[in-house]
Amino acid sequence: MNPAPNLVLVGPMGAGKTSIGKRLAERFGLAFADADREIEAHTGTTVATIFECEGEAGFRARERATLAELLAGHGQLVATGGGAVLDADNRRLLRTRGYVVYLHVDVAGQLRRLERDHTRPLLQRDDREDVLRQMAAAREPLYAEVADLCFDTIDMDPVDAAARLASLLDERWQRGAAA
Repeated sequence: MNPAPNLVLVGPMGAGKTSIGKRLAERFGLAFADADREIEAHTGTTVATIFECEGEAGFRARERATLAELLAGHGQLVATGGGAVLDADNRRLLRTRGYVVYLHVDVAGQLRRLERDHTRPLLQRDDREDVLRQMAAAREPLYAEVADLCFDTIDMDPVDAAARLASLLDERWQRGAAA
C-alpha cells in the first residue's frame, strides 16, 4: 500500500479522468476536483480562451498554481489535465501529495471518445490523430513516471471502469493523514 492524502488521475484527454473520477470520488467519500474546471472557475473564462489569450505557457502557469493549491489539501480526488505531467514541479507534487493513477487509452480510443468534442484547444486542427500520437509519444513516459498504478480504460465505459478501479484501489491505496 502507498499512503497518500489525495487520489490523483492522470492520463491523456479522453481517458476518462473526469467521468471515472466523479464515480471514484463518490465511492471513496472524496471531494472531486477537475483541475481544468478549477482554472476556469478562478479565471471566469474557458481553457480555450486562456490558450487563445495567453498561449499554452500561460495556461500551464495557471495549471501549476491550481494543482499546488488543490494538492495542498487532503481527502480529494483530483482529475488533472492531460498535459499536467509536462511540468517537472507538477510531477514532483503529484508523487508527493497523491496516489497517482494513470488512466490509459490508446489513440484510436481517444479519437472515438473525442469525435464530437470541439472544446479542446490542442485538438482544433484537421490532423487530430497525428496530434494525439505526438502527445502520446511525449507524455506516456511521464504518466508512467508519476503513476502508482496504471489502469487501461480501453473498451470500458465509465461505470465499469470506476468499479474495477475501485477494487484495485481498495487493495493498493491507503489514505494518508492530513499534512
